[in-house]
Amino acid sequence: MRRFLGLARGLGSNRWLRAAALVLAAGVSLWSVRRLPDASPLPALVGLAPWVIGKYMLCPLRWHALSVSGQQRRWHIRAYAESELLGLMSPGHAGADLWRVHRLNRAGMLRTAAGAEVALDRLVGAAGLALAVAIAGATLPVRVLVALAGVAAVVSALGLVLRWRRPALFALRPLPGPGPLAYGLLLSVGYQATIVCLLLGAVTAVGHPINPLPLAAVFGASQVAGIVPGVHGASPRDGALVVGLAALGLSWAAALGAVALATVLAWVPALLLGGGSFAVRRLRRPDRAVRVLRPDLGEGGP
Repeated sequence: MRRFLGLARGLGSNRWLRAAALVLAAGVSLWSVRRLPDASPLPALVGLAPWVIGKYMLCPLRWHALSVSGQQRRWHIRAYAESELLGLMSPGHAGADLWRVHRLNRAGMLRTAAGAEVALDRLVGAAGLALAVAIAGATLPVRVLVALAGVAAVVSALGLVLRWRRPALFALRPLPGPGPLAYGLLLSVGYQATIVCLLLGAVTAVGHPINPLPLAAVFGASQVAGIVPGVHGASPRDGALVVGLAALGLSWAAALGAVALATVLAWVPALLLGGGSFAVRRLRRPDRAVRVLRPDLGEGGP
């Protein structure tokens, strides 16, 4: 765990490591868009707008509602934007969670409690995904439901074991009440709706409009493949989404192009918001090279 946290801190502070990770991740995304067919930019941008609100506003607000860190909403919004940029650079989007754990730890929370809080936020997000698919009226395949049930059973068993063997962890990070939990689920459902908007805009941009309800089911099913880590733009989840879109009637070229377009579009707000937050943090950091002046020497020095 400490090694991964060290990697997250390195991505956030070391300019050369951050630049190398950015070039690698962006290169994979650009490689996946090589076969992108002719696309109309307007539908893609229309779909991107609500997704930016969902990703960089609703998700941080959900985290803030579940958090016990005592930080303000603005702190959570900035930390989440930074984490998303690091997540795009790292396999399996792992850098995002690790950076959030690091920021919570720097804010005064113990690492174990910070990890539990980020895991809780992810769990509420997954529950919101299942609830959103159910509200849309789209049914997931039986295999997907079995896989989700298996993952939920494993997570529940681990939680019971931890509660039995390490009860102090739950004292450090108490579970949220019904109000914050319901609010977090509502924000998660709203975020899932914005993802469908992004995918719908990308599919429409490549010239293949589609019914949003089956699209929601295909997206929900593709999230199971996200258990296997991969690089943004070339992950098992992206591949599963391509297969799902092809099953809905899109050609393989159109399905690959739509997923590649959505992948590349995700970099735009990440660089602007997450990169902008890192830049502001860098500018506000005091210059360690500035010498403290002695009052008896004045400004001229010796």
